Amino acid sequence: MGSTGETYPDRPGDARDRDSDGRARNARPRDGLGRPLPYGADGVPRQPEGVVRTPQETVAEAQRLLDEGKPFHAHEVFEDAWKSGPDQERELWRGLAQLAVGLTHAARGNSTGGARLLRRGAGAAEAWASGAGQALPHGIDVVSVAAWAGELAAEVERTGRSVDAGGRAPRLRGPEAGR
Repeated sequence: MGSTGETYPDRPGDARDRDSDGRARNARPRDGLGRPLPYGADGVPRQPEGVVRTPQETVAEAQRLLDEGKPFHAHEVFEDAWKSGPDQERELWRGLAQLAVGLTHAARGNSTGGARLLRRGAGAAEAWASGAGQALPHGIDVVSVAAWAGELAAEVERTGRSVDAGGRAPRLRGPEAGR
């Protein structure tokens, strides 16, 4: 039963959703922006957790998801890199994950949270790139992506309106990284 008293045919009684290791995991389907849907609803396929990818595969998969308007799912790809990659790159991937979550919130209409996370992620990625002395880590144009994040943060604060996640997705690589 849910908090409103509804029952879910795909979930037994009061049992909690659990993964194969017994950890609590919400099994509800999600929409393209990661919002939970009712049990039994059609959602978008979830990003598998704990996938170890090369940095190039991470950037390519995250870009694909961003372009499809699925920044929440791109965040999960960056989170896998942050958790499985080398310690010296954790802050880069964490910053990019925060940028994706910022875009998620901006697309959901949460302008305050979206702007805050866009700025926090941009700052973390820029700080990492500066400290590491790498302007284009794994081909990611951190400076342009951070500029994109700052512009989008200012826009969502100014207008208070949600944005089209796919239409406003950043370009992670190349000279026009922020679009």
